[in-house]
Amino acid sequence: MAFELFIAGRYLRTKRKQTFISLITFLSIAGVAVGVMALVVVIAVMSGAQTVFRSRILGVESHIMVMKHGGRFAEYGQIIEKIEQIKGIQGASAFIYTQSMLRSAHGVSGAMIRGIEPGSRVCPVPNETKASLQKKLVAVQSESDQTSIILPGIILGEQLAKTLGVIVDDLVYLVSPTGLLSPIGHIPTMKRFKVTGIFKSGMYEYDGALAYIHIQDAQKLLHMDNTVSAVGVWIDHIFEAEKYSQEILQAISQDDLIPMYWLRDWMQMNKNLFSALKLEKTAMFIMLTLIILVAAFNIASSLIMLVMEKTKDIAILKIMGATHKHIRTIFMINGIVIGFIGTLIGITFGILICTLLSKYPLIQLPEDIYPFATLPIQLRWLDVTVIGFSALFITFVSTLYPAFQASRQNPVEAIRYG
Repeated sequence: MAFELFIAGRYLRTKRKQTFISLITFLSIAGVAVGVMALVVVIAVMSGAQTVFRSRILGVESHIMVMKHGGRFAEYGQIIEKIEQIKGIQGASAFIYTQSMLRSAHGVSGAMIRGIEPGSRVCPVPNETKASLQKKLVAVQSESDQTSIILPGIILGEQLAKTLGVIVDDLVYLVSPTGLLSPIGHIPTMKRFKVTGIFKSGMYEYDGALAYIHIQDAQKLLHMDNTVSAVGVWIDHIFEAEKYSQEILQAISQDDLIPMYWLRDWMQMNKNLFSALKLEKTAMFIMLTLIILVAAFNIASSLIMLVMEKTKDIAILKIMGATHKHIRTIFMINGIVIGFIGTLIGITFGILICTLLSKYPLIQLPEDIYPFATLPIQLRWLDVTVIGFSALFITFVSTLYPAFQASRQNPVEAIRYG
C-alpha cells in the first residue's frame, strides 16, 4: 500500500483531538448524502413525468404526419403504400382533422374533429379505445328517433362529454364551418351523431376538445369527396423520427423537382412541452446541486482544521522525505473518501426510495390537476451515473485548497511553533 493511502486511512480512522472536526466531517457526509439522494429521486420523477407525457401524447398523436402543400389530397393510398415499404415503419393511416362545434340538449362546445379509418391497423386513438373502435364508429340506429334514422357514431373525450352533458347513446349535433352558399348567405353544415363511446387519454387538452368520427362521415360533412387532410405514420424507434421523416419525404417526392409534401414529427409538434420539461429538469439539477456544494464547503472546512491539527505530522513527514505532492495526496484522499461515502449513501437511499415509490403508491396526486395519480418514477442509470460523478467532482474540487495549503507548510516553523 502506498504510504499516502496508509496515512490518509489512519487520519480517517483515528479519533480527532477536537470533537468539532469530527462533527463537521459527519455533517459533510450527511450533506453530500442528502443532496445526492434528493437529486436521484427528483430526476427520476422528472424522467418519469417526461415518459408519461410522451406515452399519453403518442397514444393520441401519430409519430409523423404527412401533409400536402395546399391542404387536402386524394392520392393518399399510393402514399401509404410507399411509406409502408420503408423498413422500420409500423404502419400508416389517413385521417381528416378540422375544428368544429358540437351541440347537445345540455350544452355547446368547440371541438377538434378527427375522421379516422377504424379498420386500419394503426390509428391515432388511445389504446383502451382501439379494441372496440370498429363497432363504435359504424352507423347505428337511433332508438329514440321515431323514424328510425341510421345515425353515425362519434367518440368523445371524457371532459368534452361532461361539458356537453352527454353519456353513451345520447345524441349530439356536429356543426361544420364549411357549409353551402345560398341566396341568404353562408349556411353551415349540421349533422346528427350518436355518442357510441367516451375515451380518457389522461391529457386534459385532448379529453376536453377531441372527438372521433368515421373518415367517410367526415368527408361527407366537409364536402371533401375522396380526399384527406393528412397521413399519420407510426415508426419502431420514436426518437429517430427525424431520420424517418427524411426517408419518407424522399420516397414520396422522388419524382418531384419541388416537394409537394411536408412532414412534422411528434417532437416538433410538442416541442414547447418537452423543452419546458427538459429545462425544468436541468433547473432542478442545478438547484439541488447547491446542497452538495454546501456540503463541499464543510469538507473544505474540516480538512483545513485537520491540517491545523496535523501540523507537526506534516513537518515530520517532510523531514523524512515526503514531497509537496505526497502531502497534497494525503489530504485529497481524505476529502475524496468523505465525498465518496456521502455519494454512495445518497445513491443507495435514492435508489431505495425510487424503488419503493414505483412499487407502492405512497404519494397520491389529485387526478383533476395532474395527468397521473401517483408520482411517476423512471430511474435511469445514466442519470444516476451523472449525479454520482458530479458529486465526486464537487467534493474533489473542495479538497484542492486545503491540500495545497498543507503542502506549503514549512517543517521548521511547524516544529518550532507547533
